[in-house]
Amino acid sequence: MNTGFNHIGLLPLWASRTVTTTSRRDTTPPQDVLAPTPLCLGRFLFRLVALGLMGAGLFALLQSATGRFLAHDLCYLGMDTFQLCGLSEGRVAYFMFHDRVSFGGVLIAIGLLYLWLEQVPLKAGEAWAWWTFLFTGFAGFGSFLAYLGYGYLDSWHALATLALLPLYAVGLVVTHRFISSERAFRPSRPGNLHWRTRLGLGRALLLAAALGLLAGGTTILLIGMTRVFVPQDLRYLRLGASDLLAINHRLVPLIAHDRAAFGGAIATFGLLLFSCIWFAQPSRSLWNAVGLAGSTGFLTAIGVHPLIGYTEFSHLAPAYLGALMFSLGIALCHEPMCGGRTIPSDSAGRLARATNGFS
Repeated sequence: MNTGFNHIGLLPLWASRTVTTTSRRDTTPPQDVLAPTPLCLGRFLFRLVALGLMGAGLFALLQSATGRFLAHDLCYLGMDTFQLCGLSEGRVAYFMFHDRVSFGGVLIAIGLLYLWLEQVPLKAGEAWAWWTFLFTGFAGFGSFLAYLGYGYLDSWHALATLALLPLYAVGLVVTHRFISSERAFRPSRPGNLHWRTRLGLGRALLLAAALGLLAGGTTILLIGMTRVFVPQDLRYLRLGASDLLAINHRLVPLIAHDRAAFGGAIATFGLLLFSCIWFAQPSRSLWNAVGLAGSTGFLTAIGVHPLIGYTEFSHLAPAYLGALMFSLGIALCHEPMCGGRTIPSDSAGRLARATNGFS
């Protein structure tokens, strides 16, 4: 099976496998079809987590696009939608929607890279893929504890975390013994990785963008747990933090929850992107996955701002810079990663076997 989706590994293993028989008497399917290995089970659990994250992200986008608030949010505030949308000419509601749209976009981006990670390098037994799942999972699920800093426990967020965390943990346990210990933390070394080459410069820009996302997301997470707002936010809202507290003392903790969740997701995506670019063998499937995930994240995070009228340049400058570095990096990497030439590497054999059926 050879489709566009296969390039980024969105089809499951058994969707691209054919069973052949050599005689009428030999009609028994292969053993791995009848009884999936623990590695297949673990990868399937990671796939469920990835799809769950993408579903949650899509829900956040659709919910914000329709201008609706979650029932438990309104119950926590003791307000209805009309009251909330009437604050500061609707700017408070728009501000909350812009955080949730950005959060939804980055959840989809993380899910896309997780799908590629389990379909290609983890399937090949690459140890760095397992460690990437471990560290990014620790960062992503751990950021939920940020509610301790702002005092608002989102019940839906908690339920989603409790639903996905066991799948993630079991996936880590059952796949651990199948990974290779060689080159666990060594970056890929294709023959044309020199920084002055097209591929080397492109990878350097993508790595810089990933580090920027990690630093920016961590900053937003910490601000959400403490100050909540930066000066540009208050200028857009035309209200001070004290004004918001005077209107409703629960409004700031609710906004802080959205900020911290968004920051934690950005930091997790930055760590995930850095690991994929640094450790993975350059390939068409990697380029497709990174390009689709990064474009989704940047387009939603930046694109929502003009829609709500929040266009202050100093606020958007870091996002513009990150998007520029990412765009240049992914463009420079296109020809060497997708041009059809083999990039030699000591892990090329394992990855070639893993990507069989996906390119």
